[in-house]
Amino acid sequence: MSERRSLTHLDESGSAHMVDVGAKEPSLRVARARARVRMSRATARAVAAGDGPKGEVLGVARLAGMQAAKQTAQLIPLAHNVALTHVQMSASVDDQQGLVEIFSEVRTLERTGVEMEAMVACSVAALTVYDMVKGLEKGVSIEQVVLLEKRGGRSGDYALEQAPGSGPTQEQGEAPAQGEAPAGVRDHGLAGAGAALITISTSKAAGAGEDLSGERLAELARGLGAHLLARELIPDDRALIEERLRHWVASEDCSLILTTGGTGMSPSDVTPEATRAVIEREAPGLAEAMRAASRKHTRHWMLSRGVAGTAGSTLIVNLPGSPASIAQSGEAIAEALPHALRLLAGERDAH
Repeated sequence: MSERRSLTHLDESGSAHMVDVGAKEPSLRVARARARVRMSRATARAVAAGDGPKGEVLGVARLAGMQAAKQTAQLIPLAHNVALTHVQMSASVDDQQGLVEIFSEVRTLERTGVEMEAMVACSVAALTVYDMVKGLEKGVSIEQVVLLEKRGGRSGDYALEQAPGSGPTQEQGEAPAQGEAPAGVRDHGLAGAGAALITISTSKAAGAGEDLSGERLAELARGLGAHLLARELIPDDRALIEERLRHWVASEDCSLILTTGGTGMSPSDVTPEATRAVIEREAPGLAEAMRAASRKHTRHWMLSRGVAGTAGSTLIVNLPGSPASIAQSGEAIAEALPHALRLLAGERDAH
């Protein structure tokens, strides 16, 4: 009986029931999920080109995902009817790997979370991809539907950590994802400005888990409208961080460098020191805005030491290391970044 009581969807007699959440206070709940659909390269190229047998694949899949999120309570027996305030779907295609990745973000101001809504959205979107391409290939497989992140609620925040060696250390010339801007970030008009993204983590660089922070940073940059020049994953080595920052500052194509990780109080956190060694002018307002945004979510917000500044016409911004904090910080500075880059490019009317 004690084991049964630990499962919140079982009552005292062991029967399944819907949990009563009436005593909880409504609060912001956010969940993000991902589905991966594997197919041949030829089929993936057709998806990327938008010329599947039934028409444009990803647009229909995104709509299916949004519709499914709103129907979750009708599909999952013990799920609550939740009033959703936001559903965002995005998708990308890697035709070299034969892989379609689908992402969802669902938000609500409710008494219970929206993890199921996010995962149902990805599940139905993935099934829709299959339906749209089955005329080309019957062997398409849905490899994964997984919760990436949840925020809010009594159980606290959660971010997925996957198995070692599952993520790339660098992606050169990564193109923006197709479709709408990633969830939680509006396109604030970076208009294709070149951006280099650097994850700084000794453990991740050694292969201990997926670079989920780098993935969230890439979604942020895409949502801002940037063109991703590269994603890099390096250890907490001050000399190496400085070298990579200087490398991208010297690149004519790079207007923005976003880093994640190494901004805390640990002796190994040296990202701010490396950044200060490279920048010529500090932009303290950006760092202050990110810390202010974190204040709503963690009592340790004041321990973040990230900095922002300029070197030549390149803007460098240190973001925190956790995926959830990247989203919070990104939203805080999103509207200021395009204006800053226009000023750095010499557009006097940007004032």
